[in-house]
Amino acid sequence: MMKNMEYHNPVLLKETVDGLNIKEDGIYVDVTFGGGGHSKEILKRLGPNGKLFAFDQDPDALGNALDDERFQLIHENFRYVKRFLRFYGVKQVDGVLADFGVSSHQFDVAERGFSTRFEADLDMRMDQTSQLSAFNVINDYDEEQIKQVLSQYGELRASSSMAKLIVESREHEEIKTSSQLKSVLKKFLSPKFENKILAQIYQAIRIEVNQEIAALREFLEQTPEILKPEGRLSFISYHSLEDRLVKRFIRSGMFEGEPVKDVFGNFEVPLKKVGGLIVPSAEEVKLNNRARSAKLRIAEKL
Repeated sequence: MMKNMEYHNPVLLKETVDGLNIKEDGIYVDVTFGGGGHSKEILKRLGPNGKLFAFDQDPDALGNALDDERFQLIHENFRYVKRFLRFYGVKQVDGVLADFGVSSHQFDVAERGFSTRFEADLDMRMDQTSQLSAFNVINDYDEEQIKQVLSQYGELRASSSMAKLIVESREHEEIKTSSQLKSVLKKFLSPKFENKILAQIYQAIRIEVNQEIAALREFLEQTPEILKPEGRLSFISYHSLEDRLVKRFIRSGMFEGEPVKDVFGNFEVPLKKVGGLIVPSAEEVKLNNRARSAKLRIAEKL
């Protein structure tokens, strides 16, 4: 377990915590604890009777647990938020914060296999006990499954050709490392766009390995139930797939379709948005490159 190793500055720190509209004696949840930056800021604003629960499925994050009697770190995926809050006797909270990005720490530890910068085994598991790794996706999925992953989660136009080439290549030998995967797909990696395309490929595989979209949907569906009336959500997304889900759920309480209207043409939704979309300042992006694609949305339970 690693203590505070290269966990970079949290993105949109003030804006995200401001969005929770913190009450001194409130109960709050940080479902993406990581290095604890957002949690520390929440604790600064809580009084002695306030309480903060935090979630993180990555064992490395446990080394950053905060020594504060108002704080409880839960080593679980946020898709189980309601179940584990109930375990601690909590049915509703005053606010929930989430930063859906992969932590800088995970990118910077080469052997975790998250970064295109390092030679590493194909892994990409946020939960190291999970059975599914990037190796399994690349070597065990059939051609259609790989195409779907690359197309849906990486938004790659050449997903069909890439999947075909991966399946043909692995018939000769297993694709075990990042350099082998790059070598297999080199014809798609023109020097001008290599980094961008690799980032899309890695994003797609990572989302599949960690079931990120399924977990996000499950989590979002629980938020109206675990929030008190006037309780706040403050969510940071980093790519369009996540942001689309968050935006639609805040607007309609659904991911597809439209809610049913009553006889007066109105429909009931559990949340209302607070303010508009918030993005980092040019100054913050300059200091923290990870912030460049961040989008913050804030909502309140009606």
